[in-house]
Amino acid sequence: MKSLPKNVWVLALGLALMMSASSLVVFVGGLVGSELAPSKRLATLPVAAIIVGTAIATVPVALMMKRFGRRTTFLVIIAFTVAISLLAAYSIHIQSFYLFCFSLALIGLSVASLNQFRFAAMESVSVDQVPKAASTVLLGGIAAAFVGPEIAVGGKELLSEPFTGSFILLALLFVFGFIIISFYQNVSVDSKETDAPGRPLSEIIKQPVFWTAVLCAMMGYAVMSFIMTATPVSMHVMDGHSLEDTKWVIQSHIVAMFLPSLFTAWIISKVGIKNMMLTGIGAFAICLIIAYTGHHVGHYWGSLILLGIGWNFLFIGGTTLLPRAYNNNERFKVQALNEFMIFGTQALAALSAGLVVSAVGWENLILITVPLLAIPLGAILFTRKATA
Repeated sequence: MKSLPKNVWVLALGLALMMSASSLVVFVGGLVGSELAPSKRLATLPVAAIIVGTAIATVPVALMMKRFGRRTTFLVIIAFTVAISLLAAYSIHIQSFYLFCFSLALIGLSVASLNQFRFAAMESVSVDQVPKAASTVLLGGIAAAFVGPEIAVGGKELLSEPFTGSFILLALLFVFGFIIISFYQNVSVDSKETDAPGRPLSEIIKQPVFWTAVLCAMMGYAVMSFIMTATPVSMHVMDGHSLEDTKWVIQSHIVAMFLPSLFTAWIISKVGIKNMMLTGIGAFAICLIIAYTGHHVGHYWGSLILLGIGWNFLFIGGTTLLPRAYNNNERFKVQALNEFMIFGTQALAALSAGLVVSAVGWENLILITVPLLAIPLGAILFTRKATA
């Protein structure tokens, strides 16, 4: 198979640096929230804020890319995020919980843009290289898994208020990210095809393959976000495990989210998208069993490893499957709808995670996720021929 083009590697390296915003917020958002929030039940609101911001920004970002092109949109949003990261640092410095949440919601615009990297990579390659391009870009998340928590810890004591320096370091990462993404080049496409209006969304969403792609990615993200967002609060605040142990569990989880990307293209070629996504659902099921059975560091670590693997198989499976539902001239509106549904659901999961774990405890939070696994399972079985 021919090598991947420069665009794919530029996007992967950019994601490695800038997706650290998500891992940083997952790690410290609940901890900062526990100190600043007027109520402990609002502790995970900062984490939820970035996800809500991502969900709200998905459609505007897609429209910007259609109007101005991917490269210009990427660069403008990255530059904007440098300023917003500094605003987040300032909000911690003045101890403003709601300004902190607002700044993280604005960083969601950047995350919405970063989530388009996989589509930009897929458009840069031939059809046979689509699974490899998508998984290669997501490999950048492995580095982000370490970079985000490390700059969180490294910047914690830089200034008087804990974690203020962490967001200043994040701003510097986005400066480097801007330089890297400046090497990305827009992909030339058939102007006649892209200028044509294409089918209306009402027709596109009637396809079973569309719903299978969306529901698998959507439920994979919801289950992952629900458990992941609650983990630092349950583990560090409620169970008293150390910050280092909590960092290790979150880092391991994010590595597990992206490390399987080394193999997913090969897995798809050998067993098909359907069987890979079914394996992801199985990983989720085992994750829930481990998480339910105890509160030791090993229980958190093992369950979040499997949580990451399950997410990867469902998300990459859904991403790879989605182009079967649209033509090239329909891609922006379908991708925008896909992203809005995925991250809107993830936002609901993240918003409720802190409330649920505080109100009913870790075990009941785990039980709540069980019925969610039936949704992607049913979608896969219903369209088993289309997902082969």
